[in-house]
This record gives sequence, structure tokens and C-alpha cells, in this order.
Amino acid sequence: MTRSHLTRRATLQALMAGAAVSAMPRGAFAQTTNLRWWSPQGSPEQVAAYAYQIEAFHALHPEIRVTFEMTSDEGYAPQLAAAFSSGQVPDIVTHLPSFAVQSYYANGLIEPFDDVIAAIGADDFYPGANDVFRAADGQYCGTGIGNSAANMMWLRRDLMEQANIDKIPETWDELSAACSAMQTRGTYGAPLPYGRNTMTSLIFTGFIHGAGGHVFTPDLEVDIDNEGTRNALEFYREMREFCPPGATNYSWGESLTAFISGASATGIYTGRVLVNAVLQNPAIAEHITCATYPRMSTDIAPWTFNDFPSVFIPAQSQNKEAAKLFAAFLFDPEGYIRQLHAAPGHVLPVLQSVSADARYQDNDIIRTYSDEVELMAQAAAGGFNLGYESAEHQSNDRAGEVINAGPIADLVQRVVLNGDNVDEALSDTSRAIAEIVSG
Repeated sequence: MTRSHLTRRATLQALMAGAAVSAMPRGAFAQTTNLRWWSPQGSPEQVAAYAYQIEAFHALHPEIRVTFEMTSDEGYAPQLAAAFSSGQVPDIVTHLPSFAVQSYYANGLIEPFDDVIAAIGADDFYPGANDVFRAADGQYCGTGIGNSAANMMWLRRDLMEQANIDKIPETWDELSAACSAMQTRGTYGAPLPYGRNTMTSLIFTGFIHGAGGHVFTPDLEVDIDNEGTRNALEFYREMREFCPPGATNYSWGESLTAFISGASATGIYTGRVLVNAVLQNPAIAEHITCATYPRMSTDIAPWTFNDFPSVFIPAQSQNKEAAKLFAAFLFDPEGYIRQLHAAPGHVLPVLQSVSADARYQDNDIIRTYSDEVELMAQAAAGGFNLGYESAEHQSNDRAGEVINAGPIADLVQRVVLNGDNVDEALSDTSRAIAEIVSG
């Protein structure tokens, strides 16, 4: 049976027949089985899609109840730490970055996910899509609920035309010149983050790679003190004059709002820009487009940040088999497409059959911005993150701790905002990362 012909009922039956649950017959769960589902992705449209998936699952399994609970992009780490510490864990978690999942799995907190991937249909995933979730023991710690291209550059063609810019910037010099030309009294050039938060850490990691640098060597030795990082710091400092004053505290929401509201001429975000522009500021919607983010030189390949939004099951869950059933059900096309359509272009399909599905293509935003969605899909499919810096790098299961501890964001604040000596700041940052990795 091919994945494109795998019905919702057949998907669940396939998982029930898997090795991990072969002894449990369909309908064998107690009437009181309750699953808790956590995710930091909770726009009203997404919550409505989740509600549909929950009800459709309950129709098949009336003995299992699922409750959705919202977390936050910046707050999931302490929330999960408290849950793991107390043992009061959710039964399924979605939309966390792959590097966080690898870190949890390395600490024995995550259930292997191989049988769920098999039930979904391993061959239906895009080639290499699950590589980032393969742990050191050879098992998978989760899978992607979607792909994202978090550092796409967004532009407004109307502002480019007014500023006589006839070429989308590909290099940092071109970006700086474009931001300078488009910056006016009411519009800044860019909404880059400079706050002590994960967005600054993740976006600046992209700038390091955009200068040909890296944070770790391929064999995971700390190596952030390199020429690429130094060049990235210098350019990030130059870009500060083109960012709003509040950028010193910007995280994801503020950066997105700055572009959508018209406060900045360029943006840096995922495809959520599309639906937000259409719904919140239709006056600019017809003018926006995107490109891979500029790098120091065209000799350096673009580096797209894909956090590989995930789905995984905590090892402490008391309802693992029911959670596995629900995890596989999340990829049933009817509900999965509704979830993707809740923010078209923001989270992109990981299954080839869904990308080709006429129901997925039947969406006004996906049709209108077909070129942009296709570019994001290609960029995300070849994307990386700190847990998977390049095709040559080993998978880094300590990347989550590095991001959450904030040494990279601290580096940006020290050098760019405070004017600290770059040699001292890089030395301190290298030492801080090494302590996190060895700790």
C-alpha cells in the first residue's frame, strides 16, 4: 500500500500492528485514557485545525481523549524542564526545534519514534527529512511535523521601486545599501533581533554561516572564534542603524510585527508573513516577496535556518501507545492539510504525497504566492540549524542547551550593543559554550 493511498483508518491499524504495540488490540485502551498535547504554535487558526484533528481521532478512538495545551517559543524550555522534573509530562509535544528533541533524547527523556515513522510511511518523507532526528544510538527521537525556513528575507517591491532598487539583495553590501535607501522617517530598513533571546541566537547563527563561519567544527569542537563570526559581528553592528530602537529586545513576534505593520522595509521570518500580511495589512500583501537571506559574498552558499518543527513523545508518558496512535494520526492528509493551511507557507509539508495533494494546493495563499512557497520549500529542505550545522557536521545533541543558555545572544549584546572588546567576548563565549557542552 502506497502512502498516497493510506487511509486514516489504515494508518492507525498499521501502527497498532507495529512491534511496539503488537500485543494491544484496537480499542484496548481504558475509557479514562487522556492525552495532553503541548505546542508553542497556537494561533486561532491553528487551534481550530488541531480541534478538527482531535475530534476526528476521537471518532475513531472514543476511549481516548486529547487535550491541547499552549506553550510558548521562548518559554517551552523551563516548562518542559519542570514537567520532566515533576513527572507530570505531556503525552505528545509538537513544533519544538529538532535540536531540542535531540538534547532531551540524549538525556533519556524521549521515547524512540521509529515505529511511528514506519506507520506514517518512511518512504513518503522527503529524502533525508528524518536524518536530523537520528540519534547517536541509531534510533529516531522524533520526526518533523513540518519544515520551516525561519530566516527568509522578506521585501516589499513597492518600496524597492520607490527607492530605485531593481535587484533583490544577495550580499550584505547590497542589503545594507537597500535598507539605507528604503529607510525613511516612518520606515526602518530591517527588524533584526538584538535581545537576549533564542531568536537572536538562532538568527545570528545564520549570519555566522552567511560569512562562511560556524559555531562547532564538524566533529563538534567549539570553534565560534573564527573569522566568519568576527565578520558577522561587524556587519550586525552596521545593521543596527537600520533597525527600530526596540530591536534591542526583539524576539519573533516583534520582528514579524515590524514588517507586517510597515515599520520595516525588509523582514526576516518564516512563511507566516504571507497569511499575516493578507489578514492584517492587505495593502502591502500584493507587494511582498521573499528570497534566501543575503550573505557576505556570493562565493558563500546561502544557509537557511530550518528548526525542523518536530513531534515527539516524552519517555515518562503513561500513555505511550495511545500517544503513538495520535502522533501517526496527525499526518493523516485530511487533518494534516488543515493544520498546514492554518498558516500557509509557515510550516511546510514533510510528506511528498501531501505536497502533491490537490487539497493542499487548493489554497488561495499557496496559489497566489506559489513562487515564494516553492522557494521556501526548497530552502527548508536543504536547511540546517545549530544541531545540524552542515552536511559535514555530526548531529549535535547539546545544541538545545547552548541555545537556551544564551551565550550567542550574549555575544551579540556585548559586542554590538555594549561595544565590548571582540577578542575578550569571543573568548568568553567559547568558554561558556564549552562548559555547556561538557556539563
